[in-house]
Amino acid sequence: MRAFRKTARLNEIASVAEQFKPSPLVAVFEGAVDEIKKSGGAPKLTSIQRATQIASSEELTRLESRLPWLATTGAITPFIGLFGTVWGIIDAFHGLGTAGAATLRAVAPGISEALITTAAGLVAAIPAVIAYNLFSSQIREFGSRMDDFSLELLNAIDRNSEPRP
Repeated sequence: MRAFRKTARLNEIASVAEQFKPSPLVAVFEGAVDEIKKSGGAPKLTSIQRATQIASSEELTRLESRLPWLATTGAITPFIGLFGTVWGIIDAFHGLGTAGAATLRAVAPGISEALITTAAGLVAAIPAVIAYNLFSSQIREFGSRMDDFSLELLNAIDRNSEPRP
């Protein structure tokens, strides 16, 4: 955004855009430039606006493509840990039944397994939920930035295409 705001001409922005290639804003800019090229240098602002909206939508889709994995991991792994806990308690009761006496030695292995699987489920779920929340927040912010950038870009194109007195 800062580089865009510092430059006055689209060709100057195009030369700077390559160094910011990982940014979704570059795809929005390239969408506008491609539309200008397709129109033969005399584009309508509505066609450029549609091109920037399409590019913005594609970038948001790309950024959101891995969020379901984080959401699934955050939602499912506690249940996997709970399943392991139940399995470990069943194993502890089985050990109790085969030992014939209620001793720590009889139930400790099963309870130990139960606690380990519970911890493993939480170790996977907590970072996944944190990452999901952080990334989804950043993606929403990028969506707003792309919308703002599109509008500023349209304004710049409009200003540059108006005849000067």
